[in-house]
Amino acid sequence: MPPTATPAQVLVVDDEPDLRTLYELTLLREGYRVDAAGTLAEAWEQLQSKKFDAVITDMRLPDGLGLELLHRMLAQQRSERCIVMTAYGSAENAVEALKAGAFDYLTKPVDLKQFRTVVASAIQEPATPARARTAAQLRGVAVADRAPTGQAALQRLVGESQPMRTVKERIAKVARSMAPVLVRGESGTGKELVARAIHACSHRADGPFVAVNCSAIPESLLEAEFFGAKKGSYTGAAQDREGYFQAAREGTLFLDEIGDLPLAMQSKLLRAIQERQVRSLGSTQEDAVDVRVVSATHKDLAADVLAGRFRQDLYYRLNVIEIMVPPLRERREDLPALCEALLSRISHESGMPLPVLSPTVVEQLCAHPLGGNVRELENLLHRAVALSDGEELQVDFAPTQRPAPLHALAPQEPSQGQEPTARATAPVPSDLQAYLDQQEREILVQALHESGFNRTAAAQRLGLSLRQIRYRIARLAITAPGNGDEPDDSAA
Repeated sequence: MPPTATPAQVLVVDDEPDLRTLYELTLLREGYRVDAAGTLAEAWEQLQSKKFDAVITDMRLPDGLGLELLHRMLAQQRSERCIVMTAYGSAENAVEALKAGAFDYLTKPVDLKQFRTVVASAIQEPATPARARTAAQLRGVAVADRAPTGQAALQRLVGESQPMRTVKERIAKVARSMAPVLVRGESGTGKELVARAIHACSHRADGPFVAVNCSAIPESLLEAEFFGAKKGSYTGAAQDREGYFQAAREGTLFLDEIGDLPLAMQSKLLRAIQERQVRSLGSTQEDAVDVRVVSATHKDLAADVLAGRFRQDLYYRLNVIEIMVPPLRERREDLPALCEALLSRISHESGMPLPVLSPTVVEQLCAHPLGGNVRELENLLHRAVALSDGEELQVDFAPTQRPAPLHALAPQEPSQGQEPTARATAPVPSDLQAYLDQQEREILVQALHESGFNRTAAAQRLGLSLRQIRYRIARLAITAPGNGDEPDDSAA
């Protein structure tokens, strides 16, 4: 039964009488009041005479497309949420419907369990005509209509510059549907904060938010991590385990660094998103999963599609709605508010008094490149709080030493017929041991990734003994992704 005091009113639009009756009976058993129509004209006549909580329409009708009904509803700023059904199963139809403003889509033949779930989600709370609001109203309603978690998530997106207002308005709009969202932006801009705000402001806020860093999972473990695995399905699988899709049921699955997924895994991910079903490794049955997918990348996926590194069909499936997170250089006016928010959190976490941020330091920060965006700013403030002696914050703007590429350290011989000149040398590291440790750590991590985090195989590849690689892993605090343990010696 829906959570409302009076039964929700649903309009079903389908030209096949048998299917229309099936949908009506299914919804009546759930306690809804149901009206039906067989054409666009009949549906519009009913919409003109009364208000509904949800509209379920077939894509193809005798007198036009279901999208025409959706466009008319949006033009009149009607509040009903629209679910579009298509018998053709094409990704293009589903994407077009979601971009046009549909709450969700269903593919025929419709799974009745999924049908009930989607309808329940659509009428869980009354929709409001987003296009009728001003930008300021959108921000206010997005906070006021939601649980405190939504308000807190939006407040973490600090800044009132025009680019940030655009991001917040976009979040308020997309949070109300099931459309997949692609969050784009440079490293350190706060893409995960945007994803969390979308989840917290949606009707799925009470469900789980599962964040996955796609670049941190060894390729050999990707399928088991995403879709789960049955006991004995691979070496080391001692019991059944859920994957990320199962863990995110009735919630949001956030796929960070989606551009780093191998092509083979991209095709499996595409099928899971389209079919809304996953098959655990070693299982013969598929499980239905009710998950909203939000992904993020710092890469230009469109360029990767042209280069053949990313599947075009997956790109269009993930990029139904795009949110571009601006770099810090495009919203310098937000720096004072950002600094205050970051300093408050840093001081709270470190147990130190909140330092005074002088106008001089703010001016210096505004003039600093901050190529690492908010993450670099937070790093600067962390160091400043730790090193400051007085009440006023003193920021050390000395550039952080970045390891030079190995080819830059190698001596360059003059080309034939060229006079020897003074050799260009890389800057000398200020801390040689730290620099060497970093180089060693990167080589070890790469070897472990390529061997599926099998220490024995990685040691053989590097010409080390198992004892030697164990010592180095412990000394450099290298852990396997997904847990805090050291990599094991068994094959993945």
